[in-house]
Amino acid sequence: MNSLTPPGTTGLVSSQADGRHWATALCLGLTLLLGACATAPSSTPELTPPPSAAPATEAKDTPAAAEKAVINPQEPVLPLKPRSNLGLTPPTDVWERIRRGFAMPDLDSDLVRNREQWYSGRPDYMLRMTERSRPYLFHVVEELERRNMPTELALLPFIESAFNPQAVSSAKAAGMWQFMPATGKFFDLKQNLFRDDRRDVLESTRAALDYLQKLYGMFGDWHLALAAYNWGEGSVGRALARNKAQGKPLTYSDLNMPNETRYYVPKLQAVKNIVAQPETFNTQLPLIQNHPYFKSVPIERDIDVAIAVKLAAVSLEDFKALNPSMNRPVILAAGTPQILLPWDNAKIFERNLQAHANRPLATWTAWQAPRTMKLEDVAQQLDMPLDQLRSVNGIPPRMMVTSGSTLLVHRKGRLDNDVTEHLADNGQLGLAPEVVLKRIAVKARKGDTLASLAARHGVSEANMLAWNSLKANARVATGQNLTILVPSQGSRRVSRSTPNKPATTKAPAPKRKQANKPKNQR
Repeated sequence: MNSLTPPGTTGLVSSQADGRHWATALCLGLTLLLGACATAPSSTPELTPPPSAAPATEAKDTPAAAEKAVINPQEPVLPLKPRSNLGLTPPTDVWERIRRGFAMPDLDSDLVRNREQWYSGRPDYMLRMTERSRPYLFHVVEELERRNMPTELALLPFIESAFNPQAVSSAKAAGMWQFMPATGKFFDLKQNLFRDDRRDVLESTRAALDYLQKLYGMFGDWHLALAAYNWGEGSVGRALARNKAQGKPLTYSDLNMPNETRYYVPKLQAVKNIVAQPETFNTQLPLIQNHPYFKSVPIERDIDVAIAVKLAAVSLEDFKALNPSMNRPVILAAGTPQILLPWDNAKIFERNLQAHANRPLATWTAWQAPRTMKLEDVAQQLDMPLDQLRSVNGIPPRMMVTSGSTLLVHRKGRLDNDVTEHLADNGQLGLAPEVVLKRIAVKARKGDTLASLAARHGVSEANMLAWNSLKANARVATGQNLTILVPSQGSRRVSRSTPNKPATTKAPAPKRKQANKPKNQR
């Protein structure tokens, strides 16, 4: 019996009454069905306030006066466009999904018009930039929706790095979200000899959204939060304090900012406008399907990148695009317990990896220097070609490795184990110039002895004897010329290496955004 057919009763009524009952039941059923559809939950969850603000990244950048300048210390509910505009039909591509989640107030200014013209006047650049975002954009949008954050933020890497996870600014900010070293460490982004999580697709996105939520919790305004992401929360707080003291409005457009920060939100607004109506700006957006591009695959044993690429049947270029944080030819399971692969290739990799269960996967391991050593001595001790040891570890000529340094070496003999978690997470390479000696001639003064000459020039008496072919207890005459070997000027300069570059580079800046200066744009 149909669910809408009135059930039988013991007291029969006329056929006309049956018809009326049937019609009534049908109307009632349709009403209940339509009501259920109208109240069904939307695919977009209700927005909740962002989490409480975490402690400031650096105390000096967020003094008490700056914190008092925050417009609204409360955590307002994130504004979203009316749900009726979102529709019930799933978006056909990522761009439509982004448009449906726009939730920030629009900024309308001459600077926005200026940036619209700049981007729309470079269609080739826009196409390259948006095409480069293909592997990452779905994941970023997923994370934003999971956190109930505006999907405009998915466009921020276009402004930061043109969606290039290998981008490095002149201020040493790295990755598609452009984290400075110290701020990356504050948000648990590992930076060591084997990997730099500021470039990692999953970890850098997690950290960037954590940071943006923190800033929004501080300022209660997305435009101010974005300004702080570029300029630093302390700088924005002090600018707000100045405006408040002068009775000026406390909005992004009214702050006195460096030019880069002044253009920062207009750039994002311009890209948002172009994504919203690409045809209006004569811009072509590549089709990016609304489904995952990559899959995370667990790694339980150390494995060479070359072997992983072969087992996954992907190109090295595609592998590096999804795993840009890895900067060595081996993947350490203790430090990188997963890799990202294109969706279909992940299945191929898992199947081939099972077939290699009993075969070696890595030809490299880690070794720590017990003392400061010349690289020639290390190569001899480990029975490894010097050029290869220098190349794989990025060590320039005439440099020694300092005590405790971690080196990538051939995996053989006693060095045939997976790298420990401690080394995988903390391995660093320290370098110092080799001690290069130069020959100088000195003239003995009245009363000089070998001992006094040696002490005067910082050498040993035994060396004085050897350098001058003298016998023990030899006397020196006034005016006698003697040879001494002393370190050259260049040998006195000690240099340290960064996780990714040899010792010739400068030390990284201390913060994601310099304390009072915005970083340079790419």
